[in-house]
Amino acid sequence: MLPPYNAFSAQGTPEADLVYVNYGRTEDFLKLEREMGINCTGKIVIARYGKIFRGNKVKNAILAGARGVILYSDPADYCAPGVDPYPKGWNLPGGGAQRGNVLNLNGAGDPLTPGYPAKEYTFRYEVDEGVGIPVIPVHPIGYYDAEILLRIMGGPAAPDDSWMGSLSVPYNVGPGFMGNYSARKIRMHVHTNNKITRIYNVIGILRGTVEPDRYIILGGHRDSWVFGGIDPTTGTAVLQEVARSFGKLKMEGWRPRRTIIFASWDAEEFGLLGSTEWAEENVKVLQERAVAYINSDSSVEGNYTLRADCTPLLYQLVYNLTKEISSPDEGYESKSLYESWLEKDRSLDDDDQPRINKLGSGSDFEAYFQRLGIASGRVRYTKNRKADKYSNYPVYHTVYETFELVEKFYDPTFRKQLAVAQLRGSLVYELADSHVIPFNCQDYGEALRKYAKRIYNLAKKHEEQMETYEVSFEPLFSAVKNFTEAAADFHRRLEQVDLKNPLAVRSMNDQLMFVERAFIDPLGLPGRTFYRHVIFAPSSHNKYVGESFPGIYDALFDIGNKVDLQKTWEHVKRQISIAAFTVQAAAGTLKEVA
Repeated sequence: MLPPYNAFSAQGTPEADLVYVNYGRTEDFLKLEREMGINCTGKIVIARYGKIFRGNKVKNAILAGARGVILYSDPADYCAPGVDPYPKGWNLPGGGAQRGNVLNLNGAGDPLTPGYPAKEYTFRYEVDEGVGIPVIPVHPIGYYDAEILLRIMGGPAAPDDSWMGSLSVPYNVGPGFMGNYSARKIRMHVHTNNKITRIYNVIGILRGTVEPDRYIILGGHRDSWVFGGIDPTTGTAVLQEVARSFGKLKMEGWRPRRTIIFASWDAEEFGLLGSTEWAEENVKVLQERAVAYINSDSSVEGNYTLRADCTPLLYQLVYNLTKEISSPDEGYESKSLYESWLEKDRSLDDDDQPRINKLGSGSDFEAYFQRLGIASGRVRYTKNRKADKYSNYPVYHTVYETFELVEKFYDPTFRKQLAVAQLRGSLVYELADSHVIPFNCQDYGEALRKYAKRIYNLAKKHEEQMETYEVSFEPLFSAVKNFTEAAADFHRRLEQVDLKNPLAVRSMNDQLMFVERAFIDPLGLPGRTFYRHVIFAPSSHNKYVGESFPGIYDALFDIGNKVDLQKTWEHVKRQISIAAFTVQAAAGTLKEVA
């Protein structure tokens, strides 16, 4: 990127009334407008952190016509019961403010060079033309400051208990203040230091011996908000230790079958910039050669059990490897990581296996999976998602996220980080050195069947309209059936392949490598051109969460309140046809090569 230049700007707002919008979700703004008759146009809104990506909160506020956004961390979401604030405990102190970008890039990378690497020669848009940059000021505060504002809020009470936090305030929604403060307004004045600056990715390569043109990437970011004791340092340490371990193997004479790329990304906290720009710069090579991407962001965000998010191609590999790693959990010393994981977090669909989540976004795998269709996965330790109601870990992205926090409260023995390192390292090792790439296409077929049924059930809530506008999911169900059969036949042939025939092995491996690529639509999702995976994408309403068949899901969202139903259902039919074609085409890639 270009050397830095200084450009100091100030974003200010006129005086405006304040409106409380709970978590700032789409449904929160709709509740205010449709059920309470409260319009946010021209207002400043205050919203709780948690539930969804902060950038989605800002996007929703902009769509509602707000002039500014104040974000705060409510104790209900960032303080566990019976735990002291840091440094005596791991809860968030009242003065702690969560930092974080509020861009809505939708996979674009550098906002000024969407789709292309931000090199010295690259054309750049002006800042006011940049992709996903908020057009209103946004500022985070701690709950001590939020309490001062919320205590004097006027207007009606919160519409239901889900809007009530843990502060000693009424949680009125406004607009404006009450009593002696009714004439008071809010004004925001945010100073922003805008500049174009150089960032640095650090890339290490361990060349493969047999298939050097096939790449396994292990990548994680090293930049942080303040100290980054958990995010990203627990992941950075794992990345470095895995790289050191492979370096030691190399010094002993070993090399992997395929090439391993170790990547330390810069500027992740500013919108996944380092990893996305590197993907854009190397897009042609990666499309032809990349087998898999394993992410190495934070290795702990809690200390209860393992969490895995990955493509269905990796399900069996993750399960098999966790059976070979000792559990770091207290009381499970004689058991495997798989056993403790299964007991603590069973799948919602299959009680005999642990839960594996869909990939959303929020970390550096995004460009590789969502844009390029490279099989991807991430693993880390997490909280008890059934019992622990606080969002993320309480001091996330604050000045209190220190090494001492990890050492004293989250992983005093560092055994959980060791288990994550072993799993990430084992994933890379097996993907890089196995004769046959350890992907399972049959799991993908089962996932497609489950997701197709789920999206159909969502549509069936409007069964009468489906009949009126002749909407059918049969083409999608047929394509999923064909993919499932093609996957089963492929794995039957894979079991019979002559492992001594390098061309036969290479042919089967190529089919395995490109099956994820087959789900990519070069035109992208509607309104989100850099999200090109037809089966998985970050939710339009929460970037952190993955959504299946996102084109159909977005077309169905809030469909009952659309004005032009015929046009809306035509859009649904188009998205069903795109999904059906894509799944059918993917099935074709698994058929026997003539």
